[in-house]
Amino acid sequence: MRAYRAAIFHLLEEPASGRTPAHAYHPDGLLLVEDDRIAACGDFEALKDQLGAAPVEAFPGRLITPGFIDLHIHFPQLEAIAAYGEQLLDWLDRYIYPAEAAFADPAHAAAAASAFLDALLRHGTTTALVFGSSHKASVEALFTEALGRNMRLIAGKVLMDRGAPDALLDGRDGGRRDTLDLIADWNGKGRLGYAVTPRFALTSSPAQLAMAGEILADHPDVWLQTHLAESPAEIAAVGGLFPDAGDYLAVYEAAGLVRRRSVFAHCVHLDNAGFARLAGADAAVAFCPASNLFLGSGLFPLRAALTEGVKVGIGTDVGAGTSVSVLANLGEAYKVGQLQHQPLDPLQAFYLATLGGARALDLDDRIGNLAPGKEADFLVLDLAATPVLAARTGAAASLEERLFALMILGDDRVVEQTYVAGVRRHSRGR
Repeated sequence: MRAYRAAIFHLLEEPASGRTPAHAYHPDGLLLVEDDRIAACGDFEALKDQLGAAPVEAFPGRLITPGFIDLHIHFPQLEAIAAYGEQLLDWLDRYIYPAEAAFADPAHAAAAASAFLDALLRHGTTTALVFGSSHKASVEALFTEALGRNMRLIAGKVLMDRGAPDALLDGRDGGRRDTLDLIADWNGKGRLGYAVTPRFALTSSPAQLAMAGEILADHPDVWLQTHLAESPAEIAAVGGLFPDAGDYLAVYEAAGLVRRRSVFAHCVHLDNAGFARLAGADAAVAFCPASNLFLGSGLFPLRAALTEGVKVGIGTDVGAGTSVSVLANLGEAYKVGQLQHQPLDPLQAFYLATLGGARALDLDDRIGNLAPGKEADFLVLDLAATPVLAARTGAAASLEERLFALMILGDDRVVEQTYVAGVRRHSRGR
């Protein structure tokens, strides 16, 4: 048994649902961890008799939260972050495809995987849904590094058989073979999971999309990740390639890709009817605010998605996203809401980053909050990590004010400790 004493905050329900209580907050809290699981979480006075001989590690002035869940990020694109001046399709051609071509080299992929996962942990991300490159070796390198850290990571090799440089194309047979091999070797190993990963409809033929659907039907425990309705130019191009489909979402529906454990990134230009179709299929959406702003793609209609009952989580979408920090992306999500006169409530924001992401991944029985029995992925956040943040949180009159300051002013400096399955995997300054 190990014990941690600090203020503790986590979500119990989606705040927008109206179900109560939606969150738990313990100003003087105690978190008990046994092996890799949460044993108890609550007020110190109520739980102190359960300590026994367990030593208590105290974090005065700190806030313990669940680890953050990044619902959409590209492992090979970290090296291309902050690439200037293009919108989606030109940005892919000019910056991203050349960067991803380097991941054909296993040594390059291995070095990049270590740096990538260290960056996630430094920013407080303990679970992520990750795109590899189209090279099998890129995902093998990522899974190898994640297994060594015992991270809960879901990833997949990108499928693309057209519309990109030849060095990145895998063909239907090659993509099928590599995907099935990776599922057999890695899905369910440790805390790892596999996601079938067609990049998007522009780079997969109807035959390859159908093949992806066949693999999903044969492996119901794996995930599906792809992009949907990110930019107007992309939507128009998909319409030209699939003239008989009713709309962009229908392309994926026809291939059998819209289902439980399917996560569609962006959906910026989806209408209410589209969100209703996703909700009816129990699929989920990754809201990627920094990326949508950086590429000029548009403003995600979060309220419409929630109204239609879609499961939504937050995605950093590096490298179009400008920060690995989920906290920083919550701040961007607030600005996206402001531009639509629909400001994002801080409790709802932290739901998207934790329990909401877990529900989107169909993993809320294991991660997402600090309920007893859940896996012990948690953070120790420093509310005084910078002078400006210290002044703002010190003057805050409520929990909501402090959370809002964290999501507007916070970044990796706020993350003092990151624990993965009960083991400290990051400590600020070490």
